[in-house]
Amino acid sequence: MSRAEDILKSHGLRSTEIRREVINQLLNVGKAITHQDMETAMPKADRVTLYRTLTSLQEAGIIHQVVDDETVKKYALCGGGCSQDHHHDNHVHFKCTSCGDTRCLENVVIPAVNLPKGYVMESEDLLVQGVCPECA
Repeated sequence: MSRAEDILKSHGLRSTEIRREVINQLLNVGKAITHQDMETAMPKADRVTLYRTLTSLQEAGIIHQVVDDETVKKYALCGGGCSQDHHHDNHVHFKCTSCGDTRCLENVVIPAVNLPKGYVMESEDLLVQGVCPECA
């Protein structure tokens, strides 16, 4: 059984070709990529099926959206322990200002934020920008 099949099985999703392809693509590139990047890498996949696949993988806790300074959504694999009920990818994302790659820094946790009374946090994202080791 492949790693993609293991991931799908552990999240209770049926293993389909497009789901395995998306997961394998994310495993292979090791960084956050856009819908368009995936579409280019998987020319057999149509846009709507790919969009639906990304949505189902996100809802299952397999992938998460990465927020950076671009208007295009990027996706990355979740770390272990995310589920349909709870994404807990409370980590920093790093965008290289030289090559443009955005990566999850799984071991760098977003510091606690104490909001003023009356504010209710729904999500938190932290983007750090600079030069990655490959470009330094």
